Amino acid sequence: MTAKRLGSGYWKLWTSSALSNLADGVMKVALPLVAIRYTDSPALIAGLTFAFTLPWLVFALLAGALADRFDRRRLMLVANTARAAFLACLTLATVAGAGSIWLLYAAAVCIGVAETVYDTSSQSILPQLVAKEALSRANGRLYAAELTTNQFIGPPLGGFLVALGVGLAFGAPVLLWMAAIGMLLLVRGRFTTDHPRTTTIRADIAEGLRYLGRNTLLRTLAVMVGGFNFASSAVFTVFVLYAVGPMSAMKLTDPGYGLLLTASALGSVLGTFLAEPAERLLGRSRALTLTILGSLVTVATPAFTTNPVIIGAGFFVGGITVSIWNVITVSLRQRVTPQRLLGRLNSAYRLLAWGTMPLGAAAGGLIAQFFGIPAVFVTMGVVVLALVLGMIWVTDARMDAAEQEAEAADERAAATPADR
Repeated sequence: MTAKRLGSGYWKLWTSSALSNLADGVMKVALPLVAIRYTDSPALIAGLTFAFTLPWLVFALLAGALADRFDRRRLMLVANTARAAFLACLTLATVAGAGSIWLLYAAAVCIGVAETVYDTSSQSILPQLVAKEALSRANGRLYAAELTTNQFIGPPLGGFLVALGVGLAFGAPVLLWMAAIGMLLLVRGRFTTDHPRTTTIRADIAEGLRYLGRNTLLRTLAVMVGGFNFASSAVFTVFVLYAVGPMSAMKLTDPGYGLLLTASALGSVLGTFLAEPAERLLGRSRALTLTILGSLVTVATPAFTTNPVIIGAGFFVGGITVSIWNVITVSLRQRVTPQRLLGRLNSAYRLLAWGTMPLGAAAGGLIAQFFGIPAVFVTMGVVVLALVLGMIWVTDARMDAAEQEAEAADERAAATPADR
């Protein structure tokens, strides 16, 4: 595999990921839009996001251990099959008139558990398909597809399908996940590691946690992402109540809400192509600092205006910066982590980075319930601004040193058999 060619296996994975993320994008909008038909309580709406993201807090570490023990492609197949099955059951129940907010909660938890397995395996499999020097480009193209489908096409499609009927809105992702399974079956090869099966799951999880605990650079990045995800989860948990309906502040329709979210998607897609130039021209540390300031615009803008054009512009800027952050930091994580530990490192990292989302959802719902929705935007803007302090530890020198240390470790590992 060369840096100039990503390979057919990569592009099949890319296509499967695009289909899977299109299903996620439809679900992201369909679930809250259907939920507000059952309740108008900010706390209950926030609880739906809490249920969907809770598995990242309680199941992520086990998902990482599984990703290092078993074939990562097979785990992705099982996870997508489970997601399709869970949503198919929800679709049938809803069409039969048995739908409720509590059934949405149950489906959100089940789909969320499967997502932890799929996403952890997906990030861990990429270095087994492309060379290290191609990871930034591979991640950029992968994020472009994921963001286009998840945030640009999926949200307006979800809003449109909900307007046509709940059965269509929930049935479409089932078909998309099935198509993603078919494409992933075309990716040939075994995607296991040399991890010994003699250890216990508990010992595997502990090793991954120790690795992250000893790595100041990755640990700092994980905490910073956790802070942003806490804030963004709080904001977008209640944003549907702020934006949709004749009694809301913005008075948008269901399709209009989905369309507004595409502003972030447009910025996110553009950001995937700007990440490499930004990294090259500014250096990674400066580029990451700017992304934090751009993310501040996303969460804080609705506090000062109800104008959808201005809010959409804020989402656009935030989308650009989030993509730049993701491409730079995920590529770094894949380069500096030993392959046999990557699944567990990814899961431990996401425990800190994504485990805050259900907490943010709960905080957003409570703040909105007692102080009003605009208070959520102001509070979370302060949280995001505080993340700039983390850049004291995330410097170009430390990132370069981590990559050089990983390359030296790989060379020693490769030379060991020949020396015996």
